[in-house]
Amino acid sequence: MAHEVIKRIEELGPELAALAEENEKLGKLSDKTADLLRQTGVIRMLQPTDFGGYAAHPRDFAAAVMAIAANDPAAGWVAGVVGVHPWELAQMDRRLQQEIWGDDPDTWVASPYMPNGIADPVENDSFVLSGRWPFSSGSDHCQWDFLGAMKGDGSGKPLMPPEVMHVVLPRSDYQLIDDSWDVVGLCGTGSKDVVVDKAVVPAYRTVTQSDISDGTASARSGREEAVYKLSFGVMFPLGITAAVIGICEGALATHLAIQKDRVAVTGVQVRDDPYVLHAAGEAAAEIEASRVQLIEGIGRLHDIIENGGTPTTEERSNQRRNQVRCAWRAVSALDEIFARSGGVAIRKSSPMQRYWRDAHVGLQHMIHVDGVAYHSNSLHKMGLETPPGMLVTI
Repeated sequence: MAHEVIKRIEELGPELAALAEENEKLGKLSDKTADLLRQTGVIRMLQPTDFGGYAAHPRDFAAAVMAIAANDPAAGWVAGVVGVHPWELAQMDRRLQQEIWGDDPDTWVASPYMPNGIADPVENDSFVLSGRWPFSSGSDHCQWDFLGAMKGDGSGKPLMPPEVMHVVLPRSDYQLIDDSWDVVGLCGTGSKDVVVDKAVVPAYRTVTQSDISDGTASARSGREEAVYKLSFGVMFPLGITAAVIGICEGALATHLAIQKDRVAVTGVQVRDDPYVLHAAGEAAAEIEASRVQLIEGIGRLHDIIENGGTPTTEERSNQRRNQVRCAWRAVSALDEIFARSGGVAIRKSSPMQRYWRDAHVGLQHMIHVDGVAYHSNSLHKMGLETPPGMLVTI
């Protein structure tokens, strides 16, 4: 049975698709698109039930993100990124959860996690944070932001050895730089720069990356659901890769709709062109393989936990390896059909070129960089030691 959120996405899909071009022109999600996403409930899928969420199975979350991205890549991307933040917040201090969701369970939290700032400890169990962070997706519609930071040594310099933190700030403590998002794809995500100047952050609004990365934070937060015992390295990439796969699914559907009645320059109807149809069939199989592998993989890890086990490092590494490959496989398939979509596909009036650009920009995210994921997995397979820095990503 499809999750109720997915059913609502299917109902609202045509409205989401109709707004995609407007979002691209705006350089952010329109208020109407953000309202539609709230109506679907997708951002609350990984939110705990005691704060108005579903604590949903991660496979349902991934499927929901794919369904949105197939209609509007930018909306799907924001759903995938912003939608995973409630999962992490659920494992943090209940005071923070109350501050964010106590009055409105539909309050959204943006990010980026890259440690571009320094959180320097000060009195009263607090930190002072300054820095600038790019790529805060969906930030115009968020009232809080997750920011990565290096823990300071008390003098404004990073502590050694380095310790990375995730720090949560309310909108009043940071500034969005409106002209900082000028890109060739995923324009509608509004992934703007965030600037913070000496914001005071109480310690309960922070968590160390090491504490959230290994899947043990849920024990400290008292969360018993299996979804909150998964590792950050497999959960954070889930929504992003799901968005890329959904974009490719939307591109395939658009391609087939265009080809159905298109006549090639040779005068042959494309429906009679075996080469175009072969490419479309092969692309459909590859994109479907990406969907199945991503969802089946996260489901397997979730089932291990639900049955009382703990995923091994190798099992988590396998999921990261496959997740990266899913994205690249799907986009490679999109390239094959885009090359055979005809000249009409490159017109700005055609959604094909937008799907193509958005998918490739989605591959630029650091979680789709294949080197470390493949490297570390091969080390595991050979029974060799993995450098600690590589373990953070799994």
